[in-house]
Amino acid sequence: MDQQTDHTDVLVIGGGTAGFGAAIAAARAGLQVTLLEASSKVGGVMAFCPGMPWGGAYPMDRIVGGLIEELTDRLTSMDPPAAEKRPCALENFGPEIIYDHDIATVTMFEMLEEAGVRVRLGAIAIAPEMEGGRIVTVACCDRNGPFVVHPKIVIDCSGDGDISAKAGVPYTLGDASGNMMAVTISFFMMNVDAARAFADPDPYFQKYAEKGIAEGRLHPDLAKLYLMPGFHDGTVFCNSVHVRGVDGTAPAAVAAATQEGRRRCHQLAKFLQSDVPGFENAHMAMLSPTVGVRETRKLQGVYRLTGEDLARATKFDDGVVACDNPVDDVMRAEGDMTHHAAIEAGQFYTIPFRSLLPEKITNLMFAGRILSADPVAFASVRGMPQCMVMGQATGTAAALALRAQVSVQDVSTDLLVQALSQQGVNRLRAAG
Repeated sequence: MDQQTDHTDVLVIGGGTAGFGAAIAAARAGLQVTLLEASSKVGGVMAFCPGMPWGGAYPMDRIVGGLIEELTDRLTSMDPPAAEKRPCALENFGPEIIYDHDIATVTMFEMLEEAGVRVRLGAIAIAPEMEGGRIVTVACCDRNGPFVVHPKIVIDCSGDGDISAKAGVPYTLGDASGNMMAVTISFFMMNVDAARAFADPDPYFQKYAEKGIAEGRLHPDLAKLYLMPGFHDGTVFCNSVHVRGVDGTAPAAVAAATQEGRRRCHQLAKFLQSDVPGFENAHMAMLSPTVGVRETRKLQGVYRLTGEDLARATKFDDGVVACDNPVDDVMRAEGDMTHHAAIEAGQFYTIPFRSLLPEKITNLMFAGRILSADPVAFASVRGMPQCMVMGQATGTAAALALRAQVSVQDVSTDLLVQALSQQGVNRLRAAG
């Protein structure tokens, strides 16, 4: 049987928030776009951790704009509304978007359909074929067997950067010592009396957690409980169970961490029912099918964003999205959970397009949590709204590169920033 082949202008690898942004932006610019997603859903973390709010969307209480604003507006304008803005209970975080997870997923698929993106679910990119400094084909696979994609431009939004790494882009894993942030598995508690559950002024339920740990009923890493009211009444999103020391690029390690996380989630659910007011009649639901991986590869780009850039509130000439998230570092090695401010209050920084570009491969870009950043900067920039607009920037840049017949490194950042501003991404250089 002849191997199936697919020709496309842009191949987007990974259908998380970054890949969603990249695919729609490129397709709306008139390009033929193929989006590969290994799972059965788009949305990444928001699909695998149902109830995860879109935190970080409002630097200095103003939305970043672009596709995240368009998606939010679609949800909030529904009758009844399927999303709303609310303050975040966590330290040093601003407002966030809470939403109906299932309606959001349907809406994201609709937006991809409307843009004309060819979405291939259950499809994995395996290896690139290189010719000089270009990717000429990408070997892929789905349940029917192998197939080959011939792209003009590749945008890696996979979260782990497998294709970029195999194409020869240098990378680091985790921090300077190779330690990666803990992975997390989440769930909902349903039928909660929220008024009683959240009456305690401590947002982290620490006195309850201390009791559970002392009695051997909770894992020691549950010293703070991350419990957030869900979008629908009586629901509570539980984002508390973190498993340390997991290499997110190793499937066996992810599988083992998922099962360990499930056990800890079950323990936590039983503890909430027995010990925390308001949870007496609640039950666990929507346990995530796998752990959420925060950090694996950081690719080496034309520019490496640093913690010092954040602290100086740097607005880059090629900045593509605003951010003021804290340094949200999650139990790396023996470290604690931190949410300390990355920047002076009332300030923001921008993420440069150069951090989404490899130094040498002329038709490859990457977006999302594989961007080029040091560990401090990474812990701030990795929010889903920022990832979606990073993807939007690369999809827009793909159109500019093909139109001008130049490498992605030679795309005019003046034109890119102007185009993003016209698409509603705010607080970029062109917008003042």
